[in-house]
Amino acid sequence: MASITLKINNKEVSVDVDPKMPLLWVLRDVAGLTGTKYGCGISQCGACTVHLDGNPMRSCILPVSAAANKSITTIEGLSDDNSHPVQQAWITEQVPQCGYCQSGQIMAAAALIKRIPQPTDKDIDSAMQGHICRCGTYTRIRKAIKTASLISTQKASKG
Repeated sequence: MASITLKINNKEVSVDVDPKMPLLWVLRDVAGLTGTKYGCGISQCGACTVHLDGNPMRSCILPVSAAANKSITTIEGLSDDNSHPVQQAWITEQVPQCGYCQSGQIMAAAALIKRIPQPTDKDIDSAMQGHICRCGTYTRIRKAIKTASLISTQKASKG
């Protein structure tokens, strides 16, 4: 066990855990942030995606020690009121069916929109590769990412 200080959703959190413990379990079981989901445990499905210093990362295989002194953003930290453009687009386009994979999908899409404000289909395919939706909502996900791009552009132009 070690005391590790994490910056989760802009708040410092000290945890006393095994440094090898996956970040996913620290977020869910220690910090109580259950929006990040466990899907496969081997970094193949994307359900556990969070942002680490702004980059999408699979938290199920990332040791918590690798997240120390870095900024971690979970789905709970994206916005307090679903005002993030990707969250708004997900609602507008009615993306979720069962919803289980959606927090990981949203986090990957949010990182994409931040990196490439107007992504092409190729950009979307690349960013979302390996994010599995068992319900097959991929068409709605693509539409929502394009909608989020428009919302984000409109917000930026309003200042």
